[in-house]
Amino acid sequence: MSAIALPSKSVKDTPQPDSKQIKPTKRDHGGHGPLERVTVNLTARASQALQNAADLTGDSKTDTINRALLVYSYLMGVTENEGDIYVREPKDNEARLLKMI
Repeated sequence: MSAIALPSKSVKDTPQPDSKQIKPTKRDHGGHGPLERVTVNLTARASQALQNAADLTGDSKTDTINRALLVYSYLMGVTENEGDIYVREPKDNEARLLKMI
């Protein structure tokens, strides 16, 4: 199973110029290219999930969304290539197949 590299440092939110992309600096993504500003509308449930995840990790909402997208992309790649993903809750003995919808 291949691993995905997740950002280890926070991406600092800074005011954006009028353009959609800004030139990266040493603090932006660790040099992984320009940033893209995206506006999303979250449902109440998704907004709460974002806040819960940020609280659990101590990451900013921006970093939490970036990590979530990396994980989602990886999981979808596994399932699209006919792989299976199993999860085991802390108190369960058996792993259960995770179905991506």
